[in-house]
Amino acid sequence: MDEEYDVIVLGTGLKECILSGLLSVDGLKVLHMDRNDYYGGESTSLNLIQLWKRFRGSDKPPAQLGASRDYNVDMIPKYIMANGALVRVLIHTDVTKYLSFKAVDGSFVYNKGKIHKVPATDMEALKSPLMGIFEKRRARKFFIYVQDYKENDPKTHEGMNLTRVTTKELIAKYGLDDNTVDFIGHALALHRDDNYLNEPALDTVKRMKLYAESLARFAGGSPYIYPLYGLGELPQAFARLSAVYGGTYMLNKPECKVEFDEEGKVCGVTSEGETAKSKKVVCDPSYLPNKVRKVGKVARAIAIMSHPIPNTNDSNSAQVILPQKQLGRKSDMYLFCCSYSHNVAPKGKYIAFVSTEAETDNPQSELKPGIDLLGPVDEIFFETYDRFEPVNEPALDNCFISTSYDATTHFESTVDDVLNMYTLITGKVLDLNVDLSAASAAEE
Repeated sequence: MDEEYDVIVLGTGLKECILSGLLSVDGLKVLHMDRNDYYGGESTSLNLIQLWKRFRGSDKPPAQLGASRDYNVDMIPKYIMANGALVRVLIHTDVTKYLSFKAVDGSFVYNKGKIHKVPATDMEALKSPLMGIFEKRRARKFFIYVQDYKENDPKTHEGMNLTRVTTKELIAKYGLDDNTVDFIGHALALHRDDNYLNEPALDTVKRMKLYAESLARFAGGSPYIYPLYGLGELPQAFARLSAVYGGTYMLNKPECKVEFDEEGKVCGVTSEGETAKSKKVVCDPSYLPNKVRKVGKVARAIAIMSHPIPNTNDSNSAQVILPQKQLGRKSDMYLFCCSYSHNVAPKGKYIAFVSTEAETDNPQSELKPGIDLLGPVDEIFFETYDRFEPVNEPALDNCFISTSYDATTHFESTVDDVLNMYTLITGKVLDLNVDLSAASAAEE
């Protein structure tokens, strides 16, 4: 271990593994260490016995739940947008050859006390019970504008410069009511709060286009895909990739103390009395607690059920977004459900998550609106975890720290963090113009 590396990565969470893979593919010499004896860090995947140990303090789950090894319960479950940035990163690194994906059955939104399918195209808008007849026509016109919009073709802009026009102004032009704006902003564009209304509309239009293009890609009921056996497969796939390019992985390395020189710059990492030299360290917040600050807290429930989420058309896998306004909250709530169809539970069993940015110290009562939508559950676990973000100046100390995972049940915000870190570390922007069809065979 006593040698020099271009970058040392600490923690095998999803973000760290993706970065380790990207840097290895770029030809850098990478050492990747984790204090745990398993992959994944915060974003690990647990079998039933591990789940019981973590939440119940015992290693004897009820026999009627089935075999422990048939469960792969992701601690940070997030669906992947079929045409989104993560898929592009997976193709860019060719890590897709280690993974098999499957489309997610349904994408839903909670509105006025009911669960509805998210309408994503002009035709779906006309059919959706979310809107009255006149509102449907207005929404259809707006969807057509978004579908036809091309950033580099001014003829499609209808005289509006979307880098200047706010989302609120664009929506006002089509006369859409607050109810419609709510599901477009939160369930289609996947904004996490309502700040986007006062920001340039281009971002929202691009997000809507990504959703519609991802939905069209597999002609399924949602724009999302998910790995068979769950997200726990991703860190391991990136570990394999890194090894192919000469990267070194070490699990079960206690301490992992980051060392600094007199100027406060990173000079290496020490574990078990040995120091690996490196001028750059990439890590999750737990490895450099004095360089991060707490910015929030996520509350979540994990349920094991014997049925899909009611009112989701019997979807074996689904996401339901509950926009903040519908609940009188400051942040959205998310339902995530996955099952034996993605090999994360035995046949007939479903794993459901309810998550939100915590606004109180009582996750049980705070998550109640989401839990009430699940119907009867076999077992349910509650927990909260703190969210941290870096406060250091990477240009001064060469420490590149990821932000904790948020409450969303999709990957878009996670990948943004990875791509920003990649640019800080390497000084270049990752080219994500890839042939998307390269990942389609495995996803059927």
